[in-house]
Amino acid sequence: MLIAASTNQMSAADGVLMSALADVAKLAGVSKSTASRALSGGGYVSEATRRKVSSAAEKLGYVASPNAASLVTGRTKTVGVMIPFISRWFFGEVLEGIESQLRAHGYDMTLYNVHPSERSDDVFDYFLARKRFDGVIAVAVEPVDSDIAHLRGLGRPVVGIGGHVPGIASVAIDDVAVARLATEHLIGLGHTSIVHLGGDSGPRSDFSVPRKRRQGYEQAMQAAGLPTGRVLDADMSIPDGYEAAVEVLTDARDRPTAIFAACDELAIGAIIAARRLGIDVPGQLSVIGIDGHECAPMFSLTTFEQSPHEQGMQIVNTLLDAVDRGVEPDEGVVYHPTRLKVRNSTSALRSS
Repeated sequence: MLIAASTNQMSAADGVLMSALADVAKLAGVSKSTASRALSGGGYVSEATRRKVSSAAEKLGYVASPNAASLVTGRTKTVGVMIPFISRWFFGEVLEGIESQLRAHGYDMTLYNVHPSERSDDVFDYFLARKRFDGVIAVAVEPVDSDIAHLRGLGRPVVGIGGHVPGIASVAIDDVAVARLATEHLIGLGHTSIVHLGGDSGPRSDFSVPRKRRQGYEQAMQAAGLPTGRVLDADMSIPDGYEAAVEVLTDARDRPTAIFAACDELAIGAIIAARRLGIDVPGQLSVIGIDGHECAPMFSLTTFEQSPHEQGMQIVNTLLDAVDRGVEPDEGVVYHPTRLKVRNSTSALRSS
């Protein structure tokens, strides 16, 4: 009975909507099908006609029904977004970029908080399967092959951001290359005792970003003929950066002269630790990070900026292009550019 009542209510609502659409079409001087295409975005309509129909709809106070548009176009105008964190800077910036670009194209967003250290079977097997989406964006959550196959089996394109997953289109920075460049920046300043503060490299963590940045650090040290220094795993956060830095900086007998942090939050934590220990930055310790965090200028942090907001917008364009063409996005990773921003947290090695 409940389903029948819901169906009857929807039918009645659709009838009202069709009448309203007919009024819009009459005022604009076009057919109902043309008015529907102009308002839903499905199918070709000239820009002049689209403006005329939109003006008529605005005068009549007509708002297109998502359910009706879905029946016409086969689309829900909704995208599912999987993300491990919301409060952290990188993920917040990516999310803002995704949301702004989806909104610009008339799309809604449904958010799923999936921590990378946890299995996401319930999300893939239940929530994403139950809900109707035009596509799915995985933000720094690495789907396994069965997850991707499941989504594709439902006929929904899936894309990733924050790293590369074989089999899907993704947007990322070249983590190995940028970590190598960051380490080489310190080596070029004369530093040979360089510690690396890396993220937690556990399974399904951030597309293995910590592992790749550690790899870049090791490549740079080996190419310079230097022994790899201490590597400390830490959560990609300011508090963990602080604690890890205290551990390596407390003993002056084996204190490094430089720290390469896998992200700006770790680097900021290291700078705070150095200041509390009375260690001058950069006089006694140089620190470099990766991100372009909004607080980096406050700490005068040298960093490689990566513009996560723009990456979020870019991955939406990739997904919606595939949705419009009715195809899977081209497999592979598109590397987003980075740039070195030199500030006062790094300097040439000074004698004791």
